[in-house]
This record gives sequence, C-alpha cells and structure tokens, in this order.
Amino acid sequence: MKISEKTFPKTLQQLICQSVEIYKDRPSLSFVEGEPITYEQFGESVSQTQKLLSEIGISVNDKVAILAQNMPNWGIAYFAITAMGAIVVPLLPDFSAIEIDNVLQHSETKAIFVSERLKDKVSHVNSAALKTKIKLDDFEIYENLSQIKHFDEYPNYTENPDDLAAIIYTSGTTGKPKGVMLTHKNLCSQLVQTYGCQAVNEYDIFLSILPLSHTYENSCGLILGVFGGSATYYLEKPATSSVLLPALQKIRPTLILIVPLIIEKIFREKIIKKIKSSVVLKVLYRIAFFRKIMYKKASKQLYETFGGKLIFFGIGGAKLDPVVERFLYEGKKIPYAIGYGLTECSPLVTAAIVGRVKVSSAGFPVKNVELRIDNPNPITGEGEIWMRGENIMKGYYKNPELTREVLTEDGWFRSGDLGCIDKTGRLFIRGRLKNMILSSSGENVYPEEIESIINNFKHVLESMVIERKGKLLAMVRFNYEELEKIYTQFTEDISQILEKLAEELRNYVNTRVNRASHIAIVIPLADEFEKTASQKIKRYLYTDSVISKYLN
Repeated sequence: MKISEKTFPKTLQQLICQSVEIYKDRPSLSFVEGEPITYEQFGESVSQTQKLLSEIGISVNDKVAILAQNMPNWGIAYFAITAMGAIVVPLLPDFSAIEIDNVLQHSETKAIFVSERLKDKVSHVNSAALKTKIKLDDFEIYENLSQIKHFDEYPNYTENPDDLAAIIYTSGTTGKPKGVMLTHKNLCSQLVQTYGCQAVNEYDIFLSILPLSHTYENSCGLILGVFGGSATYYLEKPATSSVLLPALQKIRPTLILIVPLIIEKIFREKIIKKIKSSVVLKVLYRIAFFRKIMYKKASKQLYETFGGKLIFFGIGGAKLDPVVERFLYEGKKIPYAIGYGLTECSPLVTAAIVGRVKVSSAGFPVKNVELRIDNPNPITGEGEIWMRGENIMKGYYKNPELTREVLTEDGWFRSGDLGCIDKTGRLFIRGRLKNMILSSSGENVYPEEIESIINNFKHVLESMVIERKGKLLAMVRFNYEELEKIYTQFTEDISQILEKLAEELRNYVNTRVNRASHIAIVIPLADEFEKTASQKIKRYLYTDSVISKYLN
C-alpha cells in the first residue's frame, strides 16, 4: 500500500503499513540495553510472524493470545495478529494459571505467544481449542497439535474498521470471565483523541513501564508510538529503583505513562520523607510559600532523575492522591497531565493538556467523545459518568446480558464511576458507584477520598476503606521496615506499637473529615493488597469472611 502522506488510519493493518513506509529507517522497538530495530525491520518481522501463524492454521477471526512481560516481540506479535484479521487476546503477566486457563477456554484461543519466563503458567491448560504454543522470545513453536500448512501465497485479509481486533480480560477468576471486545475502529479512534492532547513524532522516545496487556499502555503507548514513528524502550527486569533509574538516564525519555501508585510512592519515599526528617523543614512545609519553594526544588531534581527531557508525563488508571498532585502542580517542572478512561473505552475518555491542568480534574472530553452526567444530584451535580463515541467497545464477549446492562440502545456507556462536570467542561471524579457508601444520615461517603487522607499519614503505604454493619473500617498496610528501624530502641511489642499507631491514625482522619466519614476501626495488615494491572486494589476479594479474620 503506497501512502504519500500521513493519515489517521482506520485499522491496525493500515497503521503498521503506513508507519513502516514513512519511518522505515527510524528506530522502533528495543530493550533499554539492546539495539533498536528499525521500522522496516519491524514490518519484516510482522510479515514473518503472520506467515508462521498462517502455517499453523490461524486465519481471520481466530483468537491468538499473548502472555509475556514487556518486550519488543510483544508489539511484533500484536500487530502480526491484528493486521491479518485475527483477534488478539492480551493476558496480564500476573494472571494465575487458573485465570489464564479460564480466559483461554472462554475466548477459544487457538494459539498463544508466551515468554520463556511465563511458560510454566500454560504448561497444564485444559482448553480444548488451544493447539499451538509459541515462545515469544524467539518465535519458536515449542508445542503444536495443528497440522503445518504450506502456502504458495498466504491468505489476504480485507480490512474492515468494524472487525474485532482484541478481546481484553481484566480478570479471569470467575467461571465466566469478562472479555471486552474492541474493534479496529475503537483502537484507531484513540489516535485522533490522543493527538488532540499530545502529538508524538519520530524524535520522541517512550519508556514503557506499565504492562502492554493493559489497554492504557497498549493504546496510548504502543499503538500511539508506532503511529508517530517514535522509539519505544522496554525494561528487561521489574521496574525497581536499581533498574529504572539507570534506564532513565540512558535513554532520556520524552514520554512516560504511569499509574498513580508509582508517582505516589516516589513522592512519599523520596520527597516527603526527606522534608519530614528535618524539624525545620517540617515546620516550614506547613507554610504555603515555603512549601512551594521546596516543591520546586524537589520537582527540578525529579525531572533530572527522569532523564531531563520529558515533555509528557501521563498519569491514568486510577485517581491520583490530591497531595501528590499538588506537589506536581506547584513544583511546575514535571510536565504532567491526568486522564480518565476505561478498558471498555479503548481506554481514553478525558484528558488534560500539559500546562493547562486543574488540580483534582481529569481534564476535558477528548475529541469525538461525548460526556454526560446521568441523573445528577441537584445540589452537587454528581452522578454516574456516561460516555459515547467511536472508542466505545462492541460489548462483552459471549455476554449479551452484561453488555445490555452497560450499553444503552443509543450508544451510551454507563461507566459505573461517579463524577461531575464544572462550568468549563472539566470532569471531576469522585469514585466508583459501587464503592460509594450511603451513611445512616443519608450522606454519600466516598472511600477513595478518605483513603487519600490515610495514605498521607506517617508510615502508611496503602489503605482501603469499607463499610460493615453501619461502621467504616480502614484496612491499612503500614511500612513495617520503617517501623522496625524507628522503634528498635523500644521494648514494646510490634503489636502494641501498631495498636497505638492505628488509634493515632483514626484520630488523624476523623479530625479531617465530616462525621459521616469517621473511621470506627483501623485494621493493620501484614500483607500487600492484591491489585489489578493499573495498581487498583481488588476490593471484591475482601469479603466479610476475610475481614472477620482480622477482627477476631
């Protein structure tokens, strides 16, 4: 396909063909410690992988899964699958073997690309449809029940924007997993929408930290980066400080996508801890003028830590702690922008533009997306957030009942999130509708807002607020390593220390919230909360039976 000028493609096949032609000599994908392949080599690898898939019998509408940590070959497999008319099923690396088996069976996946590191998770799958396993590290077939076919000419796919491109499962724990069906049109609509917020080009450098199997990194990282002709780098090891910091200095990225937990952790461990370690700084921090000076200095240092060339620091996937956003806003150096989206929306719905952010806002609706608040409260303007546009999913795979629950006949998607829109058109998110607690006095209580206060208390790493028998309980994970260092000189048992700290925390919160949001009990946890790929706590796992163990 000859393309004389860059256009917004309607299918992923058009996208990869266009980028390979325009940017053929530019670097595309690479490990941080590796040598980038060019876009021309990228295109050749996609073609070779499509031949491999054709030979094992994969054709239009067949499902092919990818289970791997981030790597250049992940993107090659993704475009090979989708650009030949097959349907990709990205699997989160932290899915358990049971979850993976459930998803493979539900999606009727015929082949899977799996990395060497995760091969054991598919060693005993029971899916009858799965015939072929391919090692993603080198594209070698290591298990095959299909008959190898040899073609003189490989089957051609007639592209259609309304064809299904991906089925994305956010969880596979239940007997009937929820698979979000996204078309080529859905995914390519994101290009127009993201370009309206942040254009990218062949001189940009992405550092990919979040899982490629998550829609946020997939659409706003991989797909957008390939469209812009950008270079994208991946870490070969988990993004610990010892791995991430040298990588940032080596490639000096211009764009990074993160979830709130990452920047919140950096703020609490690297910035606020340093400020509060000094009695003088701790006192000055309470004064707005001096706090802003501290934030500007810390922000400048952090910018250099990130490589000193950032033009876009995208934050999404969950609500950002207001205290941390205040640091970013007042520090001024980090070019941050917050967006809001859902897997069902491919994912972007609203976004802010760097330099035009408003604290606590998720920005304006992106191009071609309509936004409305359903049944708003006449006083606060809060209600369920609904959206409509070309980015909205086709539905849930094999689940028409659930699809009808969230998609109206005229195309509106019911998000399940609560929010309001101000006079300027900016969206403000309060929390999940199903998480909202109705107090005995009839007031709406938003757990996420209480948690943001808890998480800024000393020694707290993370928390979750729930309601049981009319009372609010706060499950809190304290920093035990930090506590052991501080309290080694005391003879008190750690349980006594935690008991006192929990009571201090309860009083701290209750002096900062209204009566309906008062915490009755603080429950210290020893283990980390189980989380989704976007680092949101899996609240549904913390049932009455689980919580009762901590209360007894």
